[in-house]
Amino acid sequence: MDALHLPALVTALTSILLLLTAMNVARMRGKHRIQAPLTTGHPEFDRAFRIQMNTLESTVVFLPMLWLFTVYVNPVWAAGIGGVWLVGRIWYAIGYSLSANKRGGGFVVSFLAYVVLASGAMAGILRELF
Repeated sequence: MDALHLPALVTALTSILLLLTAMNVARMRGKHRIQAPLTTGHPEFDRAFRIQMNTLESTVVFLPMLWLFTVYVNPVWAAGIGGVWLVGRIWYAIGYSLSANKRGGGFVVSFLAYVVLASGAMAGILRELF
């Protein structure tokens, strides 16, 4: 198996996570009768909306670093660290859906995984430049 399949799998799973968070927002809109374009209205909906937006915002910075780490460092390590990021985001989403106070652990895990990917990617790029 080509090692690029592993970060590709993390990318696909991340896309599925984004889809699931969007579907949950739609479900909460219906449950609490919150008409678009409103983005607030019931605490359960508000948390679902923030989970979706925060996950989307985090994904935008995560995916480029995942692939830069893949190219400049190691695809297997990129997939492993990316998997940790993904687990952190799922933990974040589950915790936040229960209470805003329960999102911290997942946030820290995904943030640290991102820092490792970004640091490694930058080190790999600089190594190639110099």
